Amino acid sequence: MQEPGQSKIRVAVTQAEPVWLNLDASVDKTCKLITDAAQNDAQIVTFPECWIPGYPAWIWTRPVDPALSVKYIQNSLVVNSPQMLKIRKSAAENKIVVVLGFSENRNHSLYISQAIINTDGEVLTVRRKIKATHMERTIFGDASADCLDTVADTAVGRVGALSCWEHVQPLLKYHTYSQREQIHVAAWPPLFDHAGEEDLWSMSKDGTQALSRTYAIESQSFVLSCTAIIGEDAITQMGTTSGAIMNSPGGGASAIYGPDGRKLSRDIPQNEEGIIYADLNPDDILKSKAFLDVCGHYSRADLLWLGVDPNAKDHVKINKNEDY
Repeated sequence: MQEPGQSKIRVAVTQAEPVWLNLDASVDKTCKLITDAAQNDAQIVTFPECWIPGYPAWIWTRPVDPALSVKYIQNSLVVNSPQMLKIRKSAAENKIVVVLGFSENRNHSLYISQAIINTDGEVLTVRRKIKATHMERTIFGDASADCLDTVADTAVGRVGALSCWEHVQPLLKYHTYSQREQIHVAAWPPLFDHAGEEDLWSMSKDGTQALSRTYAIESQSFVLSCTAIIGEDAITQMGTTSGAIMNSPGGGASAIYGPDGRKLSRDIPQNEEGIIYADLNPDDILKSKAFLDVCGHYSRADLLWLGVDPNAKDHVKINKNEDY
């Protein structure tokens, strides 16, 4: 991020509906939103969890749907692909940092992934969700050490990203805090009001927004909380009318929080597409860190510390012992 005392950073947080289960159309819409954000002078633009090709909402209605699963694999994004190259070119042409949430297709296994792309189109990091949440495990695999690649140096400073309920993973959060991110992207699926006593409040819009806000306070970073919208056609397409969640149109709850947890943005109606903007003052980070730095003066590393294994585990290990 720019040094304290310098000009503000303009950020853009999308609240939009994916082109569900359509890879190429999703990429086209992504590039349009990138261009729109840049034309409004944004220096970074963010996208929600599984923006491409949309969050697989049917898993909360029925755990197995072979036809939809096949279509979802076919329309998930391969990192080294013409579609990703198109997004990278859009970032470079618009000179904007892009933080992209997507379903990653790697050899036809799927992962909930995020990419941080710099203003020159370089992919700085691709990370996967440390563990798919509950019913997500019917579609997505767990990450390896790539889940720890949460923060990258970008043209607007140190930018980090986590997906959804990774924001309740204390050890993963602390590891991310320790990398001194300045702007954090919290990627979420469509979010809704708490439906009643039978449902977990922690899965509601209010519950998840509390997690994003808490993250801002603990990390002393700006948090760009990004959600998608689900419409009637998507509900019909994925058959979620009778599902536990994402059974009605809406779900937009994007917001921007300051390092002390205060909300810096105005809400867009939950069923309305748009981009939320804010101008961030880098000095606000220092103002918060003067009081609270959980990886610095407000910590006790002599008593409590985090152990990390950064080594990826391969599926196939070659034994080089000559006596084998």
